[in-house]
Amino acid sequence: MFEYSSFEEASWLRWAAKDKREARVCIMGVPFDNAVSLNKGTAKAPERLRSLSVDMSDVTEDFREIKEGILYDFGDMHPQLDWESYFSDVEEKALEVMETGGFPLFIGGDHSVTIPLQKAFARYYEGKKIGVIHFDAHYDLCPEYDGHKWSHACTEARALEDVCGGEDLSFVGIRVAELIELELMKEHPGITTHRALDVYERGAKAVAEALVRKYADYDAVYLTLDIDVLDPAFAPGTGTPVAGGLSSRELIEIFKVLIRRAPIKAMDLVEVAPPLDVNDVTSWAALRIIHEVLGKASE
Repeated sequence: MFEYSSFEEASWLRWAAKDKREARVCIMGVPFDNAVSLNKGTAKAPERLRSLSVDMSDVTEDFREIKEGILYDFGDMHPQLDWESYFSDVEEKALEVMETGGFPLFIGGDHSVTIPLQKAFARYYEGKKIGVIHFDAHYDLCPEYDGHKWSHACTEARALEDVCGGEDLSFVGIRVAELIELELMKEHPGITTHRALDVYERGAKAVAEALVRKYADYDAVYLTLDIDVLDPAFAPGTGTPVAGGLSSRELIEIFKVLIRRAPIKAMDLVEVAPPLDVNDVTSWAALRIIHEVLGKASE
């Protein structure tokens, strides 16, 4: 069932818009974690991020004020037993969010929820030149995983079927791969990869600039951010952590450049697992990214 949050119930308090048509950012939660391959807990993320949001600052780290009335919270798409029906409903409601005209920000949930979200994005921008930027420790390019084609390890394999071509797809933060994913990449040589090691060696700003150049002539780009792109030292509360990832500072610097200079028209933030977290460190890392979205919307 799709549940809308009223203005009075919204946890984003002073930033909440009374009317979704007035909002510059529209949030929808997708608390689904039935597609994980290791540890569950991401279904709790939308609720936890909302509850912590009351303590977010009114200004960005650049001391820019986040304006009142810029955010509308649509509530959550609560899971159903029928996986196919649920993903279909998520796609339709995501399309509804996009049609408000505000910047769509979707909060997962595991990374499988990006499959219907990206399909909605492709429908909304049908006929336009669209791309995908995928922040993650993993490629998520498996044709199927654990017997499922909608596993969180299959996110971009599905995108290559329904959303974009290999030349339109970029990965940031990768540090592990399955052999079958490397084979798939040979079939799509246009895919761009900026490994976590590349970010470390070349610097966050150099990677960000490369992405800006790549998508300069695109109409719209979907950004999907798996919190495990961060090193587990910065994001312990996630289901499939991998050592050697980005620092919070590196992620913030890349994201700030992209959200301001690349044609990012929608995004999701996934794989935050509050039950696996330590002192809400991972949730606060996610909220730090959301803070940058709100800061950009306030300009």
